[in-house]
Amino acid sequence: MSAELADQVRRRRTFAIISHPDAGKTTLTEKLLLFSGAIQIAGSVKARKASRHATSDWMEIEKQRGISVASSVMQMEYRDCTINLLDTPGHQDFSEDTYRVLTAVDAALMVIDAANGVEPQTRRLLQVCRARNTPILTFVNKMDREVQDPLALMDEIERELGMTVVPFTWPVGMGKHFHGVMDLRKQQMRVFSPGEDRVAGDEEVLDGLDHPEYAQRFGMQFEQTQGEIELRREAAPEFNLDDFLAGKQTPMFFGSAVNNFGVQEVLDALVGA
Repeated sequence: MSAELADQVRRRRTFAIISHPDAGKTTLTEKLLLFSGAIQIAGSVKARKASRHATSDWMEIEKQRGISVASSVMQMEYRDCTINLLDTPGHQDFSEDTYRVLTAVDAALMVIDAANGVEPQTRRLLQVCRARNTPILTFVNKMDREVQDPLALMDEIERELGMTVVPFTWPVGMGKHFHGVMDLRKQQMRVFSPGEDRVAGDEEVLDGLDHPEYAQRFGMQFEQTQGEIELRREAAPEFNLDDFLAGKQTPMFFGSAVNNFGVQEVLDALVGA
């Protein structure tokens, strides 16, 4: 293999995004493209009469129904890596296409609706991934809504996946009191504010996981988060790259795809940053 070809292989990442219908899979795909600069404006995947549609939903039936029917591949450049991102159908009627795609990816990014947890179609897709020991990253979506307790979600995902969950980020509050996420690797907090077309650098970032300002600004939500992070430290092991590649560990992220929040952390993990 030539040095140039070896470099191209090293830079390339191929991922499929999988989920139950309406968990936010295609929305997350759009925001990953937006965040990386591959597109300038994200399309709507909800309103059937909207003037903009998701980039990945290119078929007329997909635009009309607001769902993905066929797998689509989108390529983007991020931090010296070329990412091939595959948006797969979530609906069971079109799942055969998804099964074929999952045989040809480096890893899968699983999107979980934080209110509903692990749903039936997600379980079926996970079985395909687990049969091949496909590495899985987990994105817990819709934290800007009233959702399940994050520790309960973590426990459910571990039971359903049969692998250890290692949180890379942790939410501060939920719904109307969703204040952001703690980045446990970078030891900082990314503060949430609604905004669908946010791009890199727009969010407020606070250094440290125990800043004196946190309790004053975020109240009881921060205090609860402190307790949850401490429990996580006692119960969850440290991330191990070999275990992840072997399908034994899954990094977990929290965010809100429709608000393009929590996306940078996912992108950084996809390229190994």
